[in-house]
Amino acid sequence: MSGRVFADISMSLDGFIAGLNDSVDRLHQWIYDLASWRRAHGLPAGHTGPDDDLMDEAFERAGAVVMGRRMFDLALEPWGDEPPFHKPVFVLTHEAREPLVKGETTFTFVAEGIEKALEQASAAAGEKDVSIAGGAQVIQEALKAGRLDEIQVHVVAVLIGAGIQLFENLGTGPTELECTRVVESPGVVHLRFDVVK
Repeated sequence: MSGRVFADISMSLDGFIAGLNDSVDRLHQWIYDLASWRRAHGLPAGHTGPDDDLMDEAFERAGAVVMGRRMFDLALEPWGDEPPFHKPVFVLTHEAREPLVKGETTFTFVAEGIEKALEQASAAAGEKDVSIAGGAQVIQEALKAGRLDEIQVHVVAVLIGAGIQLFENLGTGPTELECTRVVESPGVVHLRFDVVK
């Protein structure tokens, strides 16, 4: 692959990326007023600063995106006619279907597993990186397959207590990580790790 494969996701301090009933609003509150997020969603200008710089970096470095079918199904309606990606998105699914074009984003459905999804995303990304935008299962599969190079976790200062855990099904062996960046903000700490291979 030309670029790196990275996961970028918000998580509660107790390890959840979504609460009960797939609720994510509390985990994403820190992002909603950022200029980069608002720009990607076609909204008026927002706040700048270290949090915004991190999100802008993640948006800019990704040439393609991989996500799970669950995230696609839950977010397609809220995204509307112009999803925030503006680049190819590969949806890992069990049922193949024709690509879906919405605005500048084409969703391609990949039923052949994580390796095939990452192969297609890498080809579409060219020299840029591939972002795994969401879905604990997709991140876990990429990690177990040895295809994840980097994890950026935005640890939100909240304990959710129940929901979907990010690192629940990784198997029995340890996965070594090297911390490469820590950025502190009120209410959220951004941690970036390289996966040691």
